[in-house]
Amino acid sequence: MLLRYLAVFFVSMVPLIELRGAIPIAVGMGIEPTHAIVVCAVGNLIPVPVIYFFARKFLLWGVNKRFIGGVCRFFRDKGEKAGAKLSGKAGKFGLMAALTLFVGVPIPGTGAWTGTLGASFLNMGVKETAISVSAGVVLAAVIMTTVSMVGLHVFGL
Repeated sequence: MLLRYLAVFFVSMVPLIELRGAIPIAVGMGIEPTHAIVVCAVGNLIPVPVIYFFARKFLLWGVNKRFIGGVCRFFRDKGEKAGAKLSGKAGKFGLMAALTLFVGVPIPGTGAWTGTLGASFLNMGVKETAISVSAGVVLAAVIMTTVSMVGLHVFGL
């Protein structure tokens, strides 16, 4: 059972997959839904401080480097677009609420990684970013667990 928990814990750290992919895997493995939420949310949040403090600096540094420039440009542009999208929503909801919804609504291109990177490009404070991203991760975890449980029940997998 420990290996199952470790597997979904590490899957939830992977960019683009995050807990949106890890929770359906956990539910499919028979992990208790509340345990899946906790394990996957914690796993998804572990990279957040590293992303906040170092990713933007690394991407800006690497944009003009020969071998990594293309990848750095891709992720820099993704972070800038996320920041612009967040600031566009901020007038209506406030920046923290917009970031929470951006991270929490499980659609492609959103999540803790992109939201944190976008927040760093907007120069949001570390406390506001941590609170908003954490709330968004919990929201996404609850949504994904609910959808996964319904799918398990409806399709009998």
